[in-house]
Amino acid sequence: QVQLVESGGGLVQAGGSLRLSCAASGRTFSSYAMGWFRQAPGKEREFVAAINWSGGRTDYADSVKGRFTISRDNAKNTVYLQMNSLKPEDTAVYLCAADLDYTRVVVITPNYWGQGTQVTVSS
Repeated sequence: QVQLVESGGGLVQAGGSLRLSCAASGRTFSSYAMGWFRQAPGKEREFVAAINWSGGRTDYADSVKGRFTISRDNAKNTVYLQMNSLKPEDTAVYLCAADLDYTRVVVITPNYWGQGTQVTVSS
């Protein structure tokens, strides 16, 4: 069982940056693949980025490649999403997720989800 709590969202102007954090409970955090997803009003949830248990593999949605970076600190049970060059179309609720299976994270079916944090990018 993993519980996830996101933080770091807020209001930022286009071109600005934010860093999201996701703190996980449990002693087996380092075993889990982690991912970030987002959902804008009226739209389906979409994959943003994923990272495997060691941090040695990452994947990104094409829409965020080169702008967002996912990382993790297993000693702190935390995964991060550094978001640079933000655009108004990045506005959404950002959710953290975890699964022992990396593939399940990438295809948006992880077992554990956080509640989300709002990111709003003004033009």
